[in-house]
Amino acid sequence: MKAHTASLLNAILLITLSAWGYFSSDTPSVTALIPAVVGVILLLLNNGVKKENKVIAHIAVLLTLLILVGLLRPLTGAVGRGDTLAITRVSIMLISTLVAIVFFVKSFIDARKKRVSEKVNG
Repeated sequence: MKAHTASLLNAILLITLSAWGYFSSDTPSVTALIPAVVGVILLLLNNGVKKENKVIAHIAVLLTLLILVGLLRPLTGAVGRGDTLAITRVSIMLISTLVAIVFFVKSFIDARKKRVSEKVNG
């Protein structure tokens, strides 16, 4: 899987699952939509990531790292409440975010290897 594909999938899951959590809550909080906002931003950045724009890719990975850290608190809150559905939603978002980070790192490593190889062979 390419970084832009993993980021796109992550963005869609962030938007869908956080909106689901917000709209299914008896007492919705606007903060539940933070992952959705980040997902929308990641969607907007996805074309630049696909075109391997370094600045856009680094912005996308930074946002992805921030949302990874930001999702830890909702997970601990859901565990504390014993809310299985919320635990599942947040866990899926965490896993998809972690997978996206792995593919970003892989793409950065591959790009660096390519530059070094071109420098040596060029």
